[in-house]
Amino acid sequence: MTPMQKLRESLERAPVIWKGDYPYFIHSITDGVPRLEPKVLQAVIDLAVERVDWQIIDVIIGIEAMGLPLCAPLALAVDKPLIVIRKRSYGLEGEVKIDQSTGYSKGEMYINDLKDGERIFIMEDVISTGGTLRAVLKGLANTKASASVVLTVVEKGEGMAKLKSEFPNTIFESLVTLKMDGAKVVIYD
Repeated sequence: MTPMQKLRESLERAPVIWKGDYPYFIHSITDGVPRLEPKVLQAVIDLAVERVDWQIIDVIIGIEAMGLPLCAPLALAVDKPLIVIRKRSYGLEGEVKIDQSTGYSKGEMYINDLKDGERIFIMEDVISTGGTLRAVLKGLANTKASASVVLTVVEKGEGMAKLKSEFPNTIFESLVTLKMDGAKVVIYD
């Protein structure tokens, strides 16, 4: 079975819960539950390794919380340093504060240890509205580093298209595009 087949199969088997009238799939890559099976994580890492031109990347950024299990093995696989965007401040010199508002949360995030001119790869678990990533990209605009490539495991909704139009100098890609059809996950080719 190919890495893409493993990922697709795991998403198609994801449990679905209803929040009001909205069906919501629950997957270990996007939610941290149920348990993250090593073969699914390895499939995501393999797909990311082959999808990106790593010669144009200096550093990987992962966004707390799901960015940690996705980006740590990826950083090892491509031998690039990892920066984690945190939801708390450490007060280090050069720390960048990001105001985050999404359809489901509001708060602050912080980026540390970016260097001038670094070309950044950002790995996201899911982009639906694009709210979290929009905040991160706006925060990065306040630095002398640049977001070169954004890769999301799951693209759902209109958020990715909006981000592409707002940030034309960044390459956006997704491994899987899906929608919910009632209680069923439908994956597009």
